Amino acid sequence: MKWLPFYLYGFVNIISFLLFAVDKAKAKRGQFRIPENTLMIFSFFGPFGAFAGMLIFKHKTRKNKFRIFVPLFLTLHVVAIFLLFVNKIISL
Repeated sequence: MKWLPFYLYGFVNIISFLLFAVDKAKAKRGQFRIPENTLMIFSFFGPFGAFAGMLIFKHKTRKNKFRIFVPLFLTLHVVAIFLLFVNKIISL
């Protein structure tokens, strides 16, 4: 049970990655797209998947909103994870 948050975090990042993949495929076929707000929300909660999706699929890389906020979200998550682990190590 103590690993559940890690699994959920990983799951959200995988979903974020897959949303970028699906949206890119839909863009290529001219189909109905995933709304940018949905992609942005998942980018906030799963920035590792979103960033990987942007790099691998070369998707949303020209949109300033994504070019600025996805790396910012990623940086915030890295800092938060670092602080959580440092706090855990210090409290031991």
